[in-house]
Amino acid sequence: MRTREVSCPVELLDLLPGPDDALAWVSGGEGLVGWGEAARVEASGPDRFAELDRWWRRFASEFDVQDDVRRPGTGPVAFTSIAFADEPGRSVLVVPRVVVGQRDGVTWITEIGGPGDGAAQVPMQRVRPVRRPTVDRYTAGQLPVVGYRDAVHKAVHRMRTGELDKVVLAHDLLAVTDGPVDARFLLRRLADRYPNCWAYAVDGLVGATPELLLRRTGRRVSSRVLAGTTWPRPGVDADELAAGLLGSAKDREEHRFAVRSLAATLSPYCAELRVPEAPTVMRLPNVLHLASEVHGRLLDGTPLLRLAEAVHPTAAVGGFPTAAAVRLIAELEPMDRGRYTGPVGWLDAEGGGELGIALRCAELGDGAVRLFAGCGIVADSDPDSEVREAAAKLVPMREALEDGTTLG
Repeated sequence: MRTREVSCPVELLDLLPGPDDALAWVSGGEGLVGWGEAARVEASGPDRFAELDRWWRRFASEFDVQDDVRRPGTGPVAFTSIAFADEPGRSVLVVPRVVVGQRDGVTWITEIGGPGDGAAQVPMQRVRPVRRPTVDRYTAGQLPVVGYRDAVHKAVHRMRTGELDKVVLAHDLLAVTDGPVDARFLLRRLADRYPNCWAYAVDGLVGATPELLLRRTGRRVSSRVLAGTTWPRPGVDADELAAGLLGSAKDREEHRFAVRSLAATLSPYCAELRVPEAPTVMRLPNVLHLASEVHGRLLDGTPLLRLAEAVHPTAAVGGFPTAAAVRLIAELEPMDRGRYTGPVGWLDAEGGGELGIALRCAELGDGAVRLFAGCGIVADSDPDSEVREAAAKLVPMREALEDGTTLG
């Protein structure tokens, strides 16, 4: 395996040669893309993080590596997407034959069994045309909107009795299309519309997440926690929406649970952990979120997947307290989330990498695309408002799918 610098910048997403093995983690034109499957492993159950970590460290250690760039994302790299729940669920780790990365003005290529000495160039592989899909109709998924509203109503009642403080409930929506959807079509539209999110694709799961579960670079670790949401309304400008979100007791409480959850599970691994006293507002075209950037210094070399195992699920995607929230999700949310709200991103051979939370995403099938959206529910939540919030969170994927489609 060899990593070499490329002499000129590239459009990362334009390099992906086909839809079947597209791998991506890109934000603002920077990040990683990969193709050509060299190896893969799947895992499930409560030990899925440990299984993937052991396999990856053993596999990466067997390479004869020449890394001429030595930056985060060079050398051996794998892409991963992990199921939200212990059961059911399928987690996957994929090692591409070719990875192209770009960060801070430096572009590089990593190849397994690639060319020898000489000026590094991105391989001139044949890029198959990107097919534009047509959405024929939308239909209910495993949990329709009516069922989701009922689940929220029941959760609010349970929290008002003191059973728990917060639970995150989700539902799904099926987009029936005229054929398989090309992951590259969605990636390009999501990256263009949401440049401050991470557009990702791993094994048929495609999305754009604004939430960073964990980034590990050496002994440094960081996270972007999002919880508490509002969305555009006619006659209300963005500054007014942001002020209302910051002043919302319900949203501040929801956010506080999410930050406390992350800090409590991550702090045993850290020599120091810096948590902001108050959140800021992250503005996206479809929603606004309360956001907190958490930074820490690790005690030792605990690899990223094991750190992710410790913090998943955070209160931002599960609830608080965690065990009670996970039980309530299993009871009230009668669907398999799959890898939605699970960790997604990339890993290096040194235990570093970046993992986001798989939000604003779709699971690609032959003739249908499964979309997901969820909301954090607390005792003051209103079921009708949560339904509207979930609809706002479906907008990124619906817009990406419907680009060029006329719906009846």
